[in-house]
Amino acid sequence: MTAVTTSLGGVPRVNLMPRSEIARRERDKLVGLWAWLVLVAILVALLIIGGAFTLKYFADQRLAAEQARTNVLLTEVASLSDVSRALATESELAEFRTDAMATDLTWAPVLAKVTSILPADTVLSGYSLAVGGAPQGDDPAVEQGVVGTVSIDSATPLDIVAIIRSLRGVEGVLYADGQSVTESQVNEGRYAYLLNVEFDQTVYTGAYAADEEGDE
Repeated sequence: MTAVTTSLGGVPRVNLMPRSEIARRERDKLVGLWAWLVLVAILVALLIIGGAFTLKYFADQRLAAEQARTNVLLTEVASLSDVSRALATESELAEFRTDAMATDLTWAPVLAKVTSILPADTVLSGYSLAVGGAPQGDDPAVEQGVVGTVSIDSATPLDIVAIIRSLRGVEGVLYADGQSVTESQVNEGRYAYLLNVEFDQTVYTGAYAADEEGDE
């Protein structure tokens, strides 16, 4: 069946194309549109997939680089293990020396404190002194250091009370007192005095004390 179209005021035109052909062309246009849409969708999906693979590739590259760097650092740390052990051993030995030598002292200055108050013609004839404990507090002047007895020998009788008082006033002496007075067994006709004496820890040299500033 043919369709007749009229146009007022113009030249009459007749569309002789069958309706089936018109419908087919419309279907072809619609199929083509959908084909383009599917193609575009595929292209977009491929771009997204490609982008994801690209990002994963670079991420894998960064991960591989970081793993390689980690392996290098672990190798370096392993190479320093001997140094670490040596430093730890040195630290332990230094701590042991500090503890073992905490009571280190020189005897000559200790004995000089006693002889400094002796009268003329009086000598230090002997001593029996023992080192006290290791430092425990912050003030060595109040902690017991060296304790024992000293023997002095004199040609004449001494004012032992005055000597003891003088000895108590010597720096570093915590305590002093008389124990006995006898005739000298070394030099006949002389007098022997035995004194108890106790020194504080200022007599220690402190040469091996831990360096607190260095430890910090």
